[in-house]
Amino acid sequence: MIIPGSESQAFAAALADASDESLGRVEYEDFADGESVVRVPDEIDRAVVVASTLSDHAHVELLQLQDAAREAGADEVLTVLPYMGYARQDEAFRTGEPVSSRAMARAISSGTDRVLTVNPHEDSVCDFFDVPAEPVDAAGVLADPLPATLDEPLFLSPDEGAVDIATTVRDAYGRGTVDYFEKERDYDTGAVDISPSDATVADRDVVVADDIIATGSTMSEAVGVLNDRGAGRVFVSCVHPMLASNAQTKLASAGVERVYGTDTIERAVSDVSAASAVAERL
Repeated sequence: MIIPGSESQAFAAALADASDESLGRVEYEDFADGESVVRVPDEIDRAVVVASTLSDHAHVELLQLQDAAREAGADEVLTVLPYMGYARQDEAFRTGEPVSSRAMARAISSGTDRVLTVNPHEDSVCDFFDVPAEPVDAAGVLADPLPATLDEPLFLSPDEGAVDIATTVRDAYGRGTVDYFEKERDYDTGAVDISPSDATVADRDVVVADDIIATGSTMSEAVGVLNDRGAGRVFVSCVHPMLASNAQTKLASAGVERVYGTDTIERAVSDVSAASAVAERL
């Protein structure tokens, strides 16, 4: 039975449709003192807890869902993290700081037998779990909502580290070339020059693909460069559309034709579901 977190109800429903798992009805309640509680169905044999951990509250709710599933009789708990919060804090960047993704992974491990997480920032965060944990690549579904009429499409990643995502989207789309942005910093002035490493962009439709858009600052800067160089239409695709604060405004102001995301984080731009990729691994 699929047990959804409050932030992942649409994803959980899509996962139920894409698999043989039933969808359990969960109740969520917040108390006046800030504490919360969840209630899951009775008599669960196998629980698939589905919860994006977008906040500290969501992390606590996930632990409660895992524990409630055990209390309801589940002899197996599989935890699906459509979006894993703190995954980008995968090392201590300064003395005295925690490796936050490791701390979260250990806490999640205490209530589950196995973990699946969709496109973590680095696959290596799966090594922090104390139970078997696997990344699921759902980037291919980002090709589905793209216009079929892209003109000489170029699929770009914001940096070399994300080029695999751009390649996956290109392969799923069926045609086009792949490149990535390079950054060069002038250490005298502090200015940063960002540009595609090799490809010509003039008069071509460009799809900029990444795992996550958080504030939109880097992405809007990249889009501005493309427009300055005469690109045709510019589309932005990401697995995790965090889009914090005024990110969408930044992208629109930069001249983005359309933003596409999946439902790992449920937003207005979640045009496609990553659930089918997860269903294959249940």
